[in-house]
Amino acid sequence: MDTITNHTSNNEQRAGIIGTDWVSVANGIGVDLLPTVAQADRAGEISIHAFERLRDEGITAMLVPREYGGGGATHAEMAAVLRELGRHDPPTALTLAMHSHVVATQVWRHRHGLDASMTFSRVVEGAVFATSGASDWVDSSGSATKVEGGYVVNARKVPISGCEVATIAATSFRYEVEGAAPQVIHCSVPMAAEGVTVQKTWDTLGMRATGSHTLVFDDVFVPDAAVMATRPAAEWPALLNTVVVAAVPLIMSAYVGLADAVVDDVRAVTAGRDAPHVIQLVGEMMTAHTALADVVDAMIIESQDLHFEGSDELSSRVLARKSVATDAVIDCARLGIEATGGMGFMRSSPLERLYRDAHGSLFHPLPAAKQLRFSGRVGVGLTPHG
Repeated sequence: MDTITNHTSNNEQRAGIIGTDWVSVANGIGVDLLPTVAQADRAGEISIHAFERLRDEGITAMLVPREYGGGGATHAEMAAVLRELGRHDPPTALTLAMHSHVVATQVWRHRHGLDASMTFSRVVEGAVFATSGASDWVDSSGSATKVEGGYVVNARKVPISGCEVATIAATSFRYEVEGAAPQVIHCSVPMAAEGVTVQKTWDTLGMRATGSHTLVFDDVFVPDAAVMATRPAAEWPALLNTVVVAAVPLIMSAYVGLADAVVDDVRAVTAGRDAPHVIQLVGEMMTAHTALADVVDAMIIESQDLHFEGSDELSSRVLARKSVATDAVIDCARLGIEATGGMGFMRSSPLERLYRDAHGSLFHPLPAAKQLRFSGRVGVGLTPHG
């Protein structure tokens, strides 16, 4: 399995510097990656080099508090980095968001008096996380069987963005015992563990270079110490009220960067054109872009730099904004292609790729129909999941 090497970052000194301009670091990486983005899209291959660079520049550890050897960056700074990287390489930015939201969730735990030191030390030492959270959601999947000292787990988890570059999978499994209500165990599993394999199944319309393949667990042993939480399988857990608010702003920031790239390209192509239909289409595109950026900023503000108190109502607001953001990024890309005419429809144009990538936003939690049900249930005083 091709993964990035797991060793202590040679740029921990950078990560610990107060006042690091993380967006400038991301810009430098993005500019270097840009010439390879179209080929990675055509091949459907994730950039292992990109994640080596992100780790070595301290980006993968930038959210870890300074007292644990990380960069001490804020949630908003992480979102800004993902936006900047997304302007150059949306699939890499999106995959980085998946790792980063695992770290952000641990930062939230740390700020609420819970121990996150093990995760922090792993990340500072170079660990990259992949997560099955979106595909597992509330009910989870697979099976866990209790054995002495831990569990034996079996599952096929898909899609798992970045599983080819990750060193650790943050995942969950259903644990069912006859006569008892089904449970879910949340755990971390090393990608190098015996019985963990990647099946290359990711062949999609867009976001092709996220490497979101199928992760297979075949009789994998998970020690009790690796189990972070156990909860009922059928009930909306407080854990997800943390994950939603920590994760969704970061995920959607990658798409804001994608929309930035669309706007930059379209404005360059249409500069000086005075045809009424072009002016109207560009105006509509700019409006969608502004709405997207504003609604994602609203998510980031409500995260309170990961000091927020989780609630069903806050999750509902974040997920509702995510639906608005999804419509806006797709509209922005569509209008950009229309404004440039047939050129934007050609595969030689970056707009064609960006338009396809924009549609990946549809599938992150929660898709619009599920979000409406979630928000509706919360609005009438019910639990979100039922």
